[in-house]
Amino acid sequence: MKRLEIKSISIPDDIKGCYTVVKELRSHVSQEQFEQQVKRQQQNGYKLIALSNNDMFVAIAGFRISECLAWGKFLYVDDLVTKSTEKSKGYGQKLLDYLTSYAKQQGCNMLHLDSGVQRFTAHRFYIKQGMDIKSHHFSISL
Repeated sequence: MKRLEIKSISIPDDIKGCYTVVKELRSHVSQEQFEQQVKRQQQNGYKLIALSNNDMFVAIAGFRISECLAWGKFLYVDDLVTKSTEKSKGYGQKLLDYLTSYAKQQGCNMLHLDSGVQRFTAHRFYIKQGMDIKSHHFSISL
């Protein structure tokens, strides 16, 4: 029997344990970089949650709450990934449902995330969850 649990991640061993999942989305980040970056970001409000199945992390989400003139108070999802061997089991939806509920509890008006233009499977998932494509995101490397 599956024992699913969503857990807030803050202790070093748990952060380290999330790397096996996050590296599938952020392959350019080493484990050491990931651990240091998460600790730094957590000092500025970044939160990391993980969905575990029988004590094994199978999906993670990193997010933060912020405010801006365009959107008011919002929850921004920086990272949302399910382990490739665990896809299509509803884990991403469970995390997105959790994030939506959490955002409402925190008085947010919206939930936002960006997704790389090449991630067609992810786009289909987000649209299926009722999300709309609202803008194009532009960037320049400095």
